[in-house]
Amino acid sequence: MHESAQGPRVTPAAGRTAPTPRPVPGPRSAATPRPGRPVPGPARLAPPAQRAHPAPVPGPAPVAPGSAPAGRPENRSAPQLQLIPAPAGGALDAAEEAVDLLLDSGRAPGDILVLTTGEQHPWATHELSFGEAAYWAQQDAGDDVFFADASAVDRAKPRPVVVVAVNGDADETVARALPVARDRAAALLIVCGDPQTINSALGAGV
Repeated sequence: MHESAQGPRVTPAAGRTAPTPRPVPGPRSAATPRPGRPVPGPARLAPPAQRAHPAPVPGPAPVAPGSAPAGRPENRSAPQLQLIPAPAGGALDAAEEAVDLLLDSGRAPGDILVLTTGEQHPWATHELSFGEAAYWAQQDAGDDVFFADASAVDRAKPRPVVVVAVNGDADETVARALPVARDRAAALLIVCGDPQTINSALGAGV
């Protein structure tokens, strides 16, 4: 695939000594599953952030490492872009780790929207089994992390942080979803996937 010559390029920072935005996850017990992972049995899933994370502490929420420098005000008209290189098969795990880091650093769960370009997140699949009305009502409530398929990005409401897992190889889906996801992100857009695919899609959307 040829890289687009248009628009800004999003490339991982080079030569920085800042911590990586993908911390090595520690062991998770059955009592603390990864956010959004379905648990056995017929019971409905509890909201992912409420299961795995305590309530955020008061005060300003720090931005994930590798994005805006400390003290720089967020540009509401052009969100910060952060790329996490990952193969398609590992993009969803990378996105989940980014969400973990955001929540652990103080971001409110309702600030975060997660989009997938391939297979849906297990939480979204489970919640859709109860019907679309109940599923989308959770987005409207705005009190938890919301997971959605990128094909429904037009229906997704803006949030301060949008995390995109490029976990599918349909280039047309990625090319359509990423520019819209950028518009939905008020402060920070994190994209996990192949850098060439991501640069091409964001460049074409300018």
